[in-house]
Amino acid sequence: MHAFNLQPKPLGLAERLADLAVEALIDEADLSPKPALVDRRGSGAHTDLHLGLMHASALALWPAFKEMAEAALDLGEIGLPLREAVGQIGREGEAAMLLTTHGVNTHRGAIWALGLLVTAVALAPEETAAGAIALRAARLALLDDRYAPRPQSHGALVAQRYGARGAREQAQLAFPAVTQCALPQLKRSRAAGHGEQNARLDALLAIMTGLADTCVLYRAGEQGLHTMQRGAQAVLDAGGSASLGGRRRLHELDQQLIALNASPGGAADLLAACLFIDRIESGDSLIQGAF
Repeated sequence: MHAFNLQPKPLGLAERLADLAVEALIDEADLSPKPALVDRRGSGAHTDLHLGLMHASALALWPAFKEMAEAALDLGEIGLPLREAVGQIGREGEAAMLLTTHGVNTHRGAIWALGLLVTAVALAPEETAAGAIALRAARLALLDDRYAPRPQSHGALVAQRYGARGAREQAQLAFPAVTQCALPQLKRSRAAGHGEQNARLDALLAIMTGLADTCVLYRAGEQGLHTMQRGAQAVLDAGGSASLGGRRRLHELDQQLIALNASPGGAADLLAACLFIDRIESGDSLIQGAF
């Protein structure tokens, strides 16, 4: 058979979902200018991260996202077997990430959030409404994984000190920062003609206005959190990232958070979750071909 007559093998649903999850992570990383976060300008408040590392980390997670979707397709229902299967796959994915990044935590929170959402979509791919996806993910997140280690993570330390439960609570509450803040703002900014990149920046800022970001709390305490929340609201109040006033406020917020060594990594993970759900909800062609 002539090489030009060869047709690529169609991707299955699990592969398509893994593609979308990785693309969401890369789109989040590339989005610029994000306050104090890694983007196309530089490393923000980080000294151990750069854009190439974020891309490599995202790509390293593709097998884990695919396996989570496959577990959902195989088991077919929300229950402890699926929760524990996804947990084990997530831990293996984290190990692959750390191997790729030489021990740097690039996407631990995103593995949790996007892993649950990928699994939730695979369970009922015909139900693409954001609320329905988030609710399925929440039902899974509320189950206790008996095999999960209980290390004293940064998130656990922040929970003890400030009472903020971070990524776990967001998932168990059906991702309110995504469904009630980020997605509505994304759609409002698009409808106003602000352009896709500005709409995504506004969605990130909408998350930041109310999120108790455990990354910020760990690095800069309550001062950092209040600076992030007030500053993000000031950008939106000034007209958002598509306006001159909003851009000035965004630059100020960037400088303030960098000075405090406060990087809103939790908000960035939820923006990736927002971008993933948005593509599913809008009927992305990568998903349509799998139904």
